Amino acid sequence: MAHLQLSAVAGGRPAAAGGRADEMEDVALLDSYDEEMGLPPPGGPAAEEEQGAAAEAHVRVTGMTCSACTSAVEAAVSARPGVRRVAVSLLQNRAHVVFDPALAKVEDIIEAIEDAGFEAEIIPDSAVSQPKSQKTLSAQFRIGGMTCANCVNSVEGILKKLPGVKGAVVALATSLGEVEYVPSAISKDEIVQAIEDAGFEAAFLQSSEQDKILLGLNGLHTERDVEVLHDILKKMDGLRQFDVNTVLSEVEIVFDPEAVGLRSIVDTIEMGSNGRLKAHVQNPYTRGASNDAQEASKMLNLLRSSLFLSVSFIFTSLFFSSPKMTCSLGQWNKQNAFKISFLAFRMMLIAPDSCLIVSLHQIPVFFIRMVCPSIPFLSTLLSMHCGPFLMGDLLKWILVSIVQFVVGKRFYVAAYRALRHGSTNMDVLVVLGTTASYVYSVCALLYGAFTGYQPPVYFETSAMIITFVLLGKYLEVLAKGKTSDAIKKLVELVPSTALLVLKDKEGKHVGEREIDALLVQPGDVLKVLPGSKVPADGVVVWGTSHVNESMITGESAPIPKEVSSAVIGGTINLHGILHIQATKVGSGTVLSQIISLVETAQMSKAPIQKFADYVASIFVPIVITLSIVTFSVWFMCGWLGAYPNSWVAENGNCFVFSLMFAISVVVIACPCALGLATPTAVMVATGIGANHGVLVKGGDALERAQNVNYVVFDKTGTLTQGKAVVTTAKVFSGMDLGDFLTLAASAEASSEHPLAKAVLDYAFHFHFFGKIPSSKDGIEQRKDEVLSQWLLEAEDFSAVPGKGVQCSINGKHVLVGNRTLISENGVTVPPEAESFLVDLESNAKTGILLAYDGDFVGLMGITDPLKREAAVVVEGLKKLGVHPVMLTGDNWRTAQAVAKEVGIEDVRAEVMPAGKADVVRSLQKDGSIVAMVGDGINDSPALAAADVGMAIGGGTDIAIEAADYVLVRNNLEDVITAIDLSRKTFSRIRWNYFFAMAYNVVAIPVAAGALFPFTGLQMPPWLAGACMAFSSVSVVCSSLLLRRYRKPRLTTVLQITVE
Repeated sequence: MAHLQLSAVAGGRPAAAGGRADEMEDVALLDSYDEEMGLPPPGGPAAEEEQGAAAEAHVRVTGMTCSACTSAVEAAVSARPGVRRVAVSLLQNRAHVVFDPALAKVEDIIEAIEDAGFEAEIIPDSAVSQPKSQKTLSAQFRIGGMTCANCVNSVEGILKKLPGVKGAVVALATSLGEVEYVPSAISKDEIVQAIEDAGFEAAFLQSSEQDKILLGLNGLHTERDVEVLHDILKKMDGLRQFDVNTVLSEVEIVFDPEAVGLRSIVDTIEMGSNGRLKAHVQNPYTRGASNDAQEASKMLNLLRSSLFLSVSFIFTSLFFSSPKMTCSLGQWNKQNAFKISFLAFRMMLIAPDSCLIVSLHQIPVFFIRMVCPSIPFLSTLLSMHCGPFLMGDLLKWILVSIVQFVVGKRFYVAAYRALRHGSTNMDVLVVLGTTASYVYSVCALLYGAFTGYQPPVYFETSAMIITFVLLGKYLEVLAKGKTSDAIKKLVELVPSTALLVLKDKEGKHVGEREIDALLVQPGDVLKVLPGSKVPADGVVVWGTSHVNESMITGESAPIPKEVSSAVIGGTINLHGILHIQATKVGSGTVLSQIISLVETAQMSKAPIQKFADYVASIFVPIVITLSIVTFSVWFMCGWLGAYPNSWVAENGNCFVFSLMFAISVVVIACPCALGLATPTAVMVATGIGANHGVLVKGGDALERAQNVNYVVFDKTGTLTQGKAVVTTAKVFSGMDLGDFLTLAASAEASSEHPLAKAVLDYAFHFHFFGKIPSSKDGIEQRKDEVLSQWLLEAEDFSAVPGKGVQCSINGKHVLVGNRTLISENGVTVPPEAESFLVDLESNAKTGILLAYDGDFVGLMGITDPLKREAAVVVEGLKKLGVHPVMLTGDNWRTAQAVAKEVGIEDVRAEVMPAGKADVVRSLQKDGSIVAMVGDGINDSPALAAADVGMAIGGGTDIAIEAADYVLVRNNLEDVITAIDLSRKTFSRIRWNYFFAMAYNVVAIPVAAGALFPFTGLQMPPWLAGACMAFSSVSVVCSSLLLRRYRKPRLTTVLQITVE
């Protein structure tokens, strides 16, 4: 199983790692972005050749989010005259450029990167990283109040204009914003203030700064408690500054992690206060969940208030609006009570969690039906005059004013701030519609009070619009919360506490202590009881057990663990007690990386989202224009007598008649549904993918995968198991077999290639079979003891990329490699050896030849077994209409034998590592979408060149540098799952867009009265508001249907009937 590295390996690797690409791919893991892109290491031969004619520049690039960004930077810089080579590292946010100083300048490189849409600055040669005060931080903020894509664009635009902000990405579905900023130029509080000034709510969640922590405090009640805390923190070594927030009972501490540990800070606070103050680390995910709950609770309270006032208003209108009211109680029961009860029933079905809201309907209905007939004085009281007004009219005015300006204040504030920054959103439409109805009704009420003529009033319109919009937003908050269930499930895997094993200075076990899991530090020894979760990534130092890792790797079978076995945080210990030493904690754990990957993917925008962003930017102005046109057409037609007076209400006029149509147009239009169509589906899909072991890096990768035409498989470690073993060894000279194997092992000992390891293992077992311990640790220990005793000393060792290795042993030249290496050095291979080699290659085995002092000695056959699912997956891809291709550096005979076994007709063999990307590009020439599946080992150039890069492999680290997908399980079936999930997701997105567009295309003309002349159907504004509210909810619920996704069964894909 391949163990994929996330970060660069310090110091690089020996030159031998180049290995033999035509036999098996290199095992070095993304040592640096130089090696990863094929650049020679500093000081290497290639560097020396160009030293006099070329200059190097290291550039920090800000704003890159995916492999497409790195490709864009490379293309932009490569197009500049004088640029020879470019290598861009996404994780390190760096670009290494080799250029001719006579033709290009550093300023030209910076300009090229900035023209490509990224921020760039030169990194001084004297320092790899910036000074502490100048470094760029990435911070996450919770942003509330966003309703559509236009809100997102507005917030992003404001953030990017702030001094010191390098980049900003805002996600509507998660209500999160990620901002890259220079803390010396702008603080997080200033960023929060800027977001709030734009009309939205903002709260800081977390940042990438390692020496700052936010602690929650229990027991901080009085000024004396604050003074005690100040005294404790002032005396603590290593603390640079702290800020106590007494309102939230929090303290933000900036500290030197080299001088003081986080656990020491927490312990010191508790001991210094004699237990009165207890500090705990604030989990950002818990805070995020709390903010979501607060937002839902706030929306619910607003909805309760609006709904109660609106129903009270309807009650007043129906019974006390005028002494001329003639509608009997029985008539009202039939016409109105049924409507309100039916509405309450619908709400109970749609939002069962909000049954309390529904009950608010029942109180006025019960009061109207049962109580009012027996209280006649109420009718008389509210029919009395207060000046020129009826008491009932004044009560309606007051109730609606509260709804309009108190409950609806959030719409006015958001609309004002949006317009102030030159943008428009749904809040603008709501404010226009409700204000028009409210202002007209007030004017009509005043006109009737002073003239005696009673024109119709529409107070209920504005009240019910606001009520229905709030109902829709509340349901939307609930539904959007469901889309992030995947993140919540991943976070719940992390245990809340850990058992710390206490040891004395001599290393003896002296006790145990339960601590917060967030306080675990690297090097801590932790006790894991049977049935409990592993608190951090680490290594077993005592005990044996089986661990369930299915929640991380997808492997259903329990994995045995013993001393020196690696364990993953969040997995479950099943049987025995384990003592583990923590190696990675916090953001460095596998689980945290998976959560980070999912979050990054959920915040990214799929290219299809650009369509919604464009429509959202022009949607509101178009709707307002249509509303004005609607009013103008109906009013002019009425003024000219183009329609009969019977269409207008008895006490109305054409102005009011036209105004109601115009208000309905404004209110029914919904830009939110378009804005939510893509991000909600992407958010659900990335979470579902994570549950199935398929990690998607971004929405762009998810979109490209649906149209894949070619899937290019790397052979070694992808189609095969990656476990090379020597199966045959034969000598064709007078040398003893043992001496032959010793010679081969001595030459390969300095190489890190998997074939070299296979040769070394075979030779070791040949010499020491029956003389080694049975345990795994004993074998490794025995190897280390005898390695220097039985191997010969190899001098002048060098690796010949794609061919093999060469060195000198006992003063004689030794060659170990493929047929090409042997023939190029003038060594003749005997016919019988050639025939034996052909037979090996025809049976999917790789031949390793050895020559000593210019004479051919013998060869070995090495095989790498195929994965059991390889052939079935290849056939499944064909059924899906995808063309499989095998790409390998192995020889043609071996490659064709392997391809035949798995069913691949298109084979590209004897491809050097640097040529793999060229093969991918050749497939892309006709516009085809190419996916590259590799194990992250020497495949990064091809993974980056492919439209969709898929890194497949298991272990404790995830290779994400060049890949767009990370398939956590070492199982090829996930390739089909990735493609199928992409197709299902974008099929759902297309349906979302269809419903959102069809809703507006159909609803706006109906609201404008297009059907009225033929059917008499007129949509009242309050009903238009209800339709608008539920349109966005319907899109979110449509995306939630993706939660029912089930990965395809290969029997179904292959149309196999199992009896």
